[in-house]
Amino acid sequence: MAYYESVFIARQDVSSNNVEELAGQLQQIVQDNGGQVTKTEHWGLKNLAYRIKKNRKGHYVLFNIDAPAEAVQELERNMRFNEDIIRFLTVKVDQLDPNPSVQMERKDKKDGGRDRRGGGRGGRKRD
Repeated sequence: MAYYESVFIARQDVSSNNVEELAGQLQQIVQDNGGQVTKTEHWGLKNLAYRIKKNRKGHYVLFNIDAPAEAVQELERNMRFNEDIIRFLTVKVDQLDPNPSVQMERKDKKDGGRDRRGGGRGGRKRD
């Protein structure tokens, strides 16, 4: 079987619970076709670089997939027909990364606290 990374963007007006249900349905499609989703990351609601189908934001979800090509083709076919998914991209990779993605690391750092440069409004420190 081959390894894939797939990211899809769901519409901004879909609730987070519905996005998780949608991700579960898509995982089931992969499993029904002989593959498995080894990692799922919900990156949350993020701003888009430009409007897509009148949406300024979208819910991002990442899948790491270990599956045959037919399973990925069926997954993409279902994502294409789903009205809640505004974009998706699937890329074949040499190996799957079990570590959290860069997006998840950034999210953890944002939640972690203040910037290391110190507080204030910027500029240099005064004597």
